[in-house]
Amino acid sequence: MTLRVLLADDQALLRGAFRMLLDSADDITVVGEAVDGREAVRLTRELRPHVVIMDIRMPEVDGLTATSEICADPDLRATRILILTTYETDEYVAQALRAGAAGFIGKGIGAGDLLDAVRTVAEGDTLLSPAATRSLVTRFLATPEAVPPRHSGQLAALTPREREMVALVATGLSNQEIAERMFLSPFTVRAHVQRAMTKLEARDRAQLVVIAYRTGLVRAAPDGGTDRLP
Repeated sequence: MTLRVLLADDQALLRGAFRMLLDSADDITVVGEAVDGREAVRLTRELRPHVVIMDIRMPEVDGLTATSEICADPDLRATRILILTTYETDEYVAQALRAGAAGFIGKGIGAGDLLDAVRTVAEGDTLLSPAATRSLVTRFLATPEAVPPRHSGQLAALTPREREMVALVATGLSNQEIAERMFLSPFTVRAHVQRAMTKLEARDRAQLVVIAYRTGLVRAAPDGGTDRLP
């Protein structure tokens, strides 16, 4: 399957460079370009791309606002948002995740890594490293906030194994790393994670991380790491 990508960035030079790189891959094609968040939302609804590569700072409507609008549209659930920005701050990462983004990377990323990033988020995985996840959660997501009632109630619907998988995902581990730790196959891990996402109504693994901390399934440890609750 060819992955359809929409580019949203107000800098024409960067859009051109990204288009050339992405179109050079056999399994990826750029279907459109947006110069601001408003156009990104419109083109996403029109073109239905698999992945939107979204800049944060754009005129008129910024990338985070556009991400929130796209992710809130039930008709666009199949579209994943990959935030690509110069400003790699924890605050932006937190806002991007809360808006529903599936990944967050800097514009200094290598060519091959960008192609892999598009493929990764298209498969429904998050792109945050374990270190970035811990830093993010410790500073922002672990603060007291109202927990959406549906998430609190549905947490009880998870099986013990599913709860364990969600907790491990929240520490930033990939399916492969969880499989090695639990002596399971990556396919089995993915199945457990997907079932947990369905029960918690999470769009992707990034939202699963947010839900895990907001519901108290996992909490930030004083040393900056994470504690899994029983």
